[in-house]
Amino acid sequence: MKLALYLPNFRDKVTVKELEDLTALAEELDFDSVWTLDRIVVPEASDRGELQYSFGMMDEFPKQLPVTSRGEWYQGWPLIPWLAAKTEKVRIGMSITDTPYRAPGVLAAELATVDHLSNGRLNVGIGAGWMPEEFAASSASHIFPKRHKHVRETIEIMQGIWTNETFEYHGEFADFDPCGFGAKPIQDPLPIWFSGLKDPARSAKRIAKYGLAGWIGIQDTPDALAGWRDSIGRELEALGKSIDDVEMASMIWFVITDQDMDQAPAGKGTNILVGSEAQITEQLKRYKEAGLSMPLLWPPFADVPVAKTLDDLKRLKEDIMPKVEAA
Repeated sequence: MKLALYLPNFRDKVTVKELEDLTALAEELDFDSVWTLDRIVVPEASDRGELQYSFGMMDEFPKQLPVTSRGEWYQGWPLIPWLAAKTEKVRIGMSITDTPYRAPGVLAAELATVDHLSNGRLNVGIGAGWMPEEFAASSASHIFPKRHKHVRETIEIMQGIWTNETFEYHGEFADFDPCGFGAKPIQDPLPIWFSGLKDPARSAKRIAKYGLAGWIGIQDTPDALAGWRDSIGRELEALGKSIDDVEMASMIWFVITDQDMDQAPAGKGTNILVGSEAQITEQLKRYKEAGLSMPLLWPPFADVPVAKTLDDLKRLKEDIMPKVEAA
């Protein structure tokens, strides 16, 4: 099981030094990867619990973001080249880049450059987005009804630009004649991770068609993840592909507590990796059995200082993971 750190760049208050300290520790502890979060805006309506949709369009979450509209969070994308310069071993990525907020050709060319800046350590995470208010603030409201098609076109454009000396595309969201876009990525292929599709059949078709490297969920319990993996696996098998070739990850809140916590099933709100050392050890064993290849450890949005998270990450690597791997 690989370990990944989800940097808390989306918080009411966080400093660059805190993000730097967390990244340095992940590198020191030989984590597989460090990821940032893509959040363009927090509408004032969120502060009142009046977003048009619940968080991530998931019924278990409220119509409210966990950060206020007046919070001082950092944008995830500018942190990526900074992370490339700050690290030497750990892989880097943003979970998840919402493609409708970016021009596909520009995004593809910039990602290729970042792959060089990181010496071939970039993961590309992509999704469709879910918040109409954010689409409006990004001048992309017209894309919202067709956001999944935008993702598909973006993947085709990225892979075309990355693998051809010149490339042309004639679609709904991009229409250009043959052009060169500069340096190709070091990695061939540059790994693309996806998120947001709830239909196993659609997910499998996208994995098979585009050769996607991994799937990223959020707060998935071991049972839910095992079921989801099995469902996609059956669809992939019918297409002549194997789920074993797909990395399975999930963004999971992580805190080691002094006492046992209530971890009773509560959907996405379950304290899956918030608990005592013994509880977290047992949950990670269950995840391993369920097929989770990489937990994206997510420091909570509030009430847990970065200093505490730094200590928890050390305990996880040094005390918990040896027991998990030995199981």
